[in-house]
Amino acid sequence: MITKAAGNMSDKITTEKKMRGYVFGPVPSRRLGRSLGIDLVPFKTCSYDCIYCQLGRTTNKTMERKEWVPIDIVIDQLKAKLDTKPDYITLSGSGEPTLHSKLKELILKIKNITDVPVAVLTNGSLLWLPEVRNALKFADMVVPSLDAGCNQVFQYANRPHNGINFSDMLQGLVDLRNDFSGKYWLEVFLLAGITTPEAEIKRLSTCIAAILPDKVQVNTVTRPPAEDFADPVPQKQLQAIAKELYSEAEVIADYNNVHKQQDFSAQRQDVLILLRRRPCSVEDIAAGLGLHRNEVVKYIEELSLEGKIEARPQNQRLYYKAVCQKGDLN
Repeated sequence: MITKAAGNMSDKITTEKKMRGYVFGPVPSRRLGRSLGIDLVPFKTCSYDCIYCQLGRTTNKTMERKEWVPIDIVIDQLKAKLDTKPDYITLSGSGEPTLHSKLKELILKIKNITDVPVAVLTNGSLLWLPEVRNALKFADMVVPSLDAGCNQVFQYANRPHNGINFSDMLQGLVDLRNDFSGKYWLEVFLLAGITTPEAEIKRLSTCIAAILPDKVQVNTVTRPPAEDFADPVPQKQLQAIAKELYSEAEVIADYNNVHKQQDFSAQRQDVLILLRRRPCSVEDIAAGLGLHRNEVVKYIEELSLEGKIEARPQNQRLYYKAVCQKGDLN
């Protein structure tokens, strides 16, 4: 018999789930233009704890695949945002999206309500599981990551769940290429002194040749990382390494023209105005402006690259402060 108190608690949990924003944006994406994001797991629920992650350290390192968020509510929230004219619907968010056990069902439900292509941004850690590859077959684009060419660097840079090993991860990337007929882009994230030595570049190149992606996108640290020893690679060095890695490799541009669109400029301007009033953390900005954390991270990155804000640690949190001149809001 369900007590009244238990029933009230269940109703409260259901209401909170319905109120939570699983769909965010559109946000300006370097890869995908106007990207409408879907957050499929709770914040920092991931199979890795990457030293470079701009969202901080992983608080729930797991390989458990389950329905972390209710897909019917996700679909309802997505329907309400389709009039924003996204270029892609992107399954990514605050953790690893392939941890969601109903990924295939969600992609098919999205396909039933819109022709907007579906992209999945994944760390690639679970592609060795047939059920994960089977779900991803229904997406239009998959962008997994490869951050190391050997197990030692993999363990150091990605700090994976202990149920994930380098050889399985790499084989999963190869197997997905054989299973998937959509666009298959591979992101290679480089860290100065860690993945930039010549021996490691050669190992990465060998791995990429086995995977045969349609495109390789070379990236590095552009936002404050989880660990302060995760250092960026200079632009010229990125360009040189890209040529060594793969014939179809490119350095991800800082931003294409999509960030100049009026709605994105307005949101970025709101963030800058708020930071002129007082220093704020990402969480403060999200709460103050009613934005998803991932949207805030995008605008923080742009403003940081433009030199209009700076990050300062305080009480084990990272705060951002405006440093631009008065009237310089564009």
